[in-house]
Amino acid sequence: MTDTSAPANPTSGDRGPSLRVLGQYVKDLSFENPGHAPVQTQPNIDLGIDVGAAPHVDGNGLFEVSLKLSAKALSGETTLFITELDYAGLFQLSNVTEKQIEPMLLIECPRLLFPFARRIIAEITREGGFPPLLIDPVDFVALYQAQYRKAAERAAGDGQPA
Repeated sequence: MTDTSAPANPTSGDRGPSLRVLGQYVKDLSFENPGHAPVQTQPNIDLGIDVGAAPHVDGNGLFEVSLKLSAKALSGETTLFITELDYAGLFQLSNVTEKQIEPMLLIECPRLLFPFARRIIAEITREGGFPPLLIDPVDFVALYQAQYRKAAERAAGDGQPA
């Protein structure tokens, strides 16, 4: 049995906020292998994650969101590898309030980009002669909240409202 209460034309009437991925791409990728040697112990991995967003020059609700991942593997004092990836996506937001824009750009968009960036990091480290670096899932809500708190603390320190 079907539900006949749904509108016949889903494009008519009120539409909620929407997010479209128009494209995704590698903006920058580097891998350095200065200390390739047999690794006997689990290396220490220093991982960095940064998210940025900017309006696209074309406007029309278009934004470029950039997810930057960096990893440095150390075994004792020896640097095994250093990799950096700047992975970006072009997103179109529609029917989004001003209050919803920032969380969508800094939480939802990187959440969509992350699996692809994670795969690239895993492949580049494997191709560099190491076991693939599988980055754990990232809580982009917590990352956004931490950035928001830091910005509020800086603004409070400057005497300006957050």
